[in-house]
Amino acid sequence: MTTVRTRIAPSPTGDPHVGTAYIALFNLCFARQHGGQFILRIEDTDQLRSTRESEQQIYDALRWLGIEWDEGPDVGGPHGPYRQSERGEIYKRYSDELVEKGHAFPCFCSAERLNQVRAEQQARKETPRYDGHCMHLAPDEAQRRVAAGEPHVIRMKVPSEGICTVPDMLRGDVEIPWDRMDMQVLMKADGLPTYFLANVVDDHLMGITHVLRGEEWLPSAPKLIKLYEYFGWEQPALCYMPLLRNPDKSKLSKRKNPTSVTFYERMGFLPQAMLNYLGRMGWSMPDEREKFTLNEMIEQFDIQRVSLGGPIFDMEKLSWLNGQWLRELPVEQFAVEVQKWALNPEYLMKIAPHVQGRVETFSQIAPLAGFFFSGALPLEPSLFAHKKLDDAQVRQVLQLTLWKLEALRQWEKERITGCIQAVAEYLELKLRDVMPLMFAAIAGQTSSVSVLDAMEILGPDLTRYRLRMALELLGGASKKEAKEWERQLASMGNQGVR
Repeated sequence: MTTVRTRIAPSPTGDPHVGTAYIALFNLCFARQHGGQFILRIEDTDQLRSTRESEQQIYDALRWLGIEWDEGPDVGGPHGPYRQSERGEIYKRYSDELVEKGHAFPCFCSAERLNQVRAEQQARKETPRYDGHCMHLAPDEAQRRVAAGEPHVIRMKVPSEGICTVPDMLRGDVEIPWDRMDMQVLMKADGLPTYFLANVVDDHLMGITHVLRGEEWLPSAPKLIKLYEYFGWEQPALCYMPLLRNPDKSKLSKRKNPTSVTFYERMGFLPQAMLNYLGRMGWSMPDEREKFTLNEMIEQFDIQRVSLGGPIFDMEKLSWLNGQWLRELPVEQFAVEVQKWALNPEYLMKIAPHVQGRVETFSQIAPLAGFFFSGALPLEPSLFAHKKLDDAQVRQVLQLTLWKLEALRQWEKERITGCIQAVAEYLELKLRDVMPLMFAAIAGQTSSVSVLDAMEILGPDLTRYRLRMALELLGGASKKEAKEWERQLASMGNQGVR
């Protein structure tokens, strides 16, 4: 009997997302319930955005939750390497095979030509898709141009007529017309694969038997199925999990809900409660109880109990569940968890140097530095009253700073300062004009320890969250303002972000 093998393949391009943890949890439970194995693969073919720091954050976030894997870049295994950036020769070999078999072809079209073709198709109200221009090149000519070093991508051929039947473990057979499919790029001009080729090749070579992924990938499933057919491989069972939603039913996004796992760790949620809550996203225990452990979920797991209605990720419900977990801890364990969260030597040693020179008694520490141990702060609009700036300018400063800090991957005081400085310079302000707003948003008071040091210590998740809360308190940006400020952000470029 074949051993069940599932996987998660996150991209290390940002904060570790709760959606990634949700999909990882269900893959883990499915594998363990069947006595199988769970693999972690890193999808780092986006060279511009992928970082090793982000990769480490993925490991740390999943392990904090209690999700462990049997094979992966950090633990090894018989099917490595487990980073896609280290598998380039493998993808090239299989890409060449598809070209040789006539299932794919080199495409030399420029971005300008492709944009023009799509614009013309949209004007005719057609589905924008590649028009097959290079598919008709003679193989000898195509190979001559490739050998001459002409920039190109490799595209797969797809049918233009008929229906593809996608067998989904949750929905049954889903019919998707081929005329919705584009001739997918398989290998980019930089020689790295796209998601489609890399995932099919990796899943096959790593012996993946069941693929549980987000339902946003369902519309493109025919291309994956066609690749398995072209290679002559048996495709894994496919399962498209419902997407996590905001309370307003929109797709979960950081603009409306904190989406980083690290945020919930910093806010003081228990990992057991967080994992429990993710387990309730579209799934329920047979006895419908709300509180359960990972082992209990694995023991009772049945993929058919997944509901296709978009599960709502609601912080209020999560907080309620976390409260249930906290209150059921033995009081000694409760004290231990509090210490682990923020009263640990490592965190206190980050704060102590900034507090020591500003207090005369220990009892002054809490009023001065209590914001280091808080999540959301009790802010008042009067905190943001400014001598030089009107209300709109205050919101503009906060919004541009937030956007800059959202793009910052290396969270260090110097780089944080660079982001704020870039906003101040662009708006022709002095840093001293901007900093009072940072004190108000981050510390909830007009003065405290160095707010730039505080932002570094609090970390990206809480810092960005507090800026968002301040903006929300002040009314946020109107559609017109958001459009104008996004234009200003673009004109700033990468100034201050490194």
